[in-house]
Amino acid sequence: MSDMNGKTVFITGASRGIGRAIALACAREGANVVIAAKSDQPHPKLPGTIHSVAEEVEAAGGRALPLVLDVRDEAAVKARIDEAGRYFGGIDKLVNNAGAIRLQGVEKLPAKRYDLMHQVNARAVFVCSQAALPWLRESDEGHILSLSPPINLAPKWFAQHGAYTTTKYAMTMLTMGMAEEFRSDGIAVNALWPKTLIATAAIEFEVGGPELMKQGRTPAIMADAALAILKRPADMMSGQAVVDEDLLRETGITDFDAYRYDASSDKPLLPDFFLD
Repeated sequence: MSDMNGKTVFITGASRGIGRAIALACAREGANVVIAAKSDQPHPKLPGTIHSVAEEVEAAGGRALPLVLDVRDEAAVKARIDEAGRYFGGIDKLVNNAGAIRLQGVEKLPAKRYDLMHQVNARAVFVCSQAALPWLRESDEGHILSLSPPINLAPKWFAQHGAYTTTKYAMTMLTMGMAEEFRSDGIAVNALWPKTLIATAAIEFEVGGPELMKQGRTPAIMADAALAILKRPADMMSGQAVVDEDLLRETGITDFDAYRYDASSDKPLLPDFFLD
């Protein structure tokens, strides 16, 4: 496994939730962490900004660079990635974590909401990866990691929210394609997805509310799995879409109770989308 100390990790959507957890996990390993997100000012309902996470990263032992970024803006993506590369002297890892969700069928989903999901999910993987590629080629441990699921074509995953499903699957298909395209460059490209619901703001405000979060795990499990992937050599793992618990079991972890969001809840954990 490679050493993350001194490596530079660029994370989109890193001001809260899974992105923040990955940022802190990398920081504890001594990494340079670029916290790229739209959250420059405090939100009345959602905790965390790029600046508060930057402070946490520094406290955890890493170096931080908070950058305001809307991943829908192609020019801004390139400018911010190049800024980060110049600041830290390179970029070794790109984590495509930013995401948008709306669980509606085609009939009632506004087209502008579909456009948002496409831009923040699928298109951002394309734009961010393309912009980061010159920097990743210069690294001896280049890696692109996107938070998207193994592709499951069972009709039930399309029936009620086909638009969201197709944008998340597009992320994984881009992952598969880039893994082959960039293999000769020594750049690993993989996707990661949670086995169970993860208690984040997206779940609380877009999916099921605070009660549903009791049936989930904390973002820490995704962070630990992401770190395990990012530390693997490019020739050891590329072109895979893996599930957090399955990957961590391979590393020898067998006790997952510590990841439970509400340890006092007797409700069963809910499997995440796209997993049978």
